[in-house]
Amino acid sequence: MVTLESIRTPIKADLEAFDAFLERQFHAEGQLMNQMLLHVMASRGKAIRPMLVMLCSALCSAANARQWVEGERNCTKRTYLAAMIVEMLHTASLIHDDIIDEADQRRGKPSVNALWQSRNAVLVGDFILAKAMKAGMESAQYDLVSHIIGAVTTLCEGEVLQSQHAREGDTTRQDYLDIIYKKTASLLSISASAGAVSVMASRKDVEQMRRFGEALGMAFQIQDDILDFSRSAQTGKPANNDLREGKITLPLIEVLEQCDEAERKEILRRLKMCATDEASVDFIQGVVEATGGAAMAARTMQRYIDRAVAILSTYGESPYRSALVNMCAYIVERNK
Repeated sequence: MVTLESIRTPIKADLEAFDAFLERQFHAEGQLMNQMLLHVMASRGKAIRPMLVMLCSALCSAANARQWVEGERNCTKRTYLAAMIVEMLHTASLIHDDIIDEADQRRGKPSVNALWQSRNAVLVGDFILAKAMKAGMESAQYDLVSHIIGAVTTLCEGEVLQSQHAREGDTTRQDYLDIIYKKTASLLSISASAGAVSVMASRKDVEQMRRFGEALGMAFQIQDDILDFSRSAQTGKPANNDLREGKITLPLIEVLEQCDEAERKEILRRLKMCATDEASVDFIQGVVEATGGAAMAARTMQRYIDRAVAILSTYGESPYRSALVNMCAYIVERNK
């Protein structure tokens, strides 16, 4: 099984330097803000997006065509800046998501809003986003900032679109694909292409990395939604959390497309009750399991992974390409 450690190997020294770079950027004068920032930074998770920025920058950089040497740094400060902006954009969006969802936990730890109330959580999310953009503007990396900033509006649109369809209970397959592109794949797409932009790669390479990141991001979110139906997954959230929030994701869409009208109406009726009725949660979980909804969703996920790997195959063999291929495999295999 592919591990995150194996993916990190070609950029291990860069990731260590990046963590130090983040620490220098994210501090505040006030004690409370600093406490919140320390909590957020200690709960950053897998750092998939910074890894994606760095690996794609190295893949597209002529300077890194030479053989990789263990322990050497290959990324420039400009690449660290791109990685920081996308990671902090992602971090701020998660803080705001937890406020909207009234979530008490994030990755198995108390959320910012649970510890310091929603009002302060909104402010620390805004602070993180503003600091990231300020760093980009003060270093005069306007092309990087303008390349990344559009992801903010896309993320917001995705969140509102998902809330709208969850409220109305009418999510179609195309609606779902639009939502996960906006909420997840758009930022992974920006991460990959920002890596290319950070090393002044060709327009063709930037587009290739954009398409690669988009395919990877679509697969990533589909796997998240599959794991939500798994009672053995280690996501840091209870199983079937999406059902309790009224979300119709791909495993359930696969079932709804297979069943007759009476069965569909019963499932949707039960879905409206999931927020307060565990029997309805168990009913839909059972239907998805019996119909093979997760397995059908996994086939769609694999098509996106195949698309991502095919894009990578157009590049020459290198430790960076191998790490990105391993990242594709990791997304398929992960259980958290």
